[in-house]
Amino acid sequence: MSRIRSNNTKIEIVLSKALWAKGYRYRRNDKSVIGKPDFVFKKIKLAIFCDSEFWHGKDWDSQHKRIATNKEYWISKIQNNINRDKKANEKLTNSGWIVIRFWETEIEKNLNECVLTIIDIINFLR
Repeated sequence: MSRIRSNNTKIEIVLSKALWAKGYRYRRNDKSVIGKPDFVFKKIKLAIFCDSEFWHGKDWDSQHKRIATNKEYWISKIQNNINRDKKANEKLTNSGWIVIRFWETEIEKNLNECVLTIIDIINFLR
């Protein structure tokens, strides 16, 4: 558990470099924004999260059955993460923010599509 990072994960770094190379400037892990998004464009109120499949419960209805050890702890922990993400999304959207969430595999396999999605939304909001 001590090796698990919340900042500067591989997927964050890859997306960060791609956005920076395109000339987009942002804030990273801004504590002043609800949910502490991975990337924040404050002027246009855009929050971007990069979520790993395990910790944020991708396909949770089917995947939670795969947990073999310490089920009670892990199911509770991941379910709390899912609920926290939903609350953060709700609070941000109610405050006028646009929220984008990318799964880890989306960034790894389709980085260009993720970057284009972000660019399209930025251009729309400007």
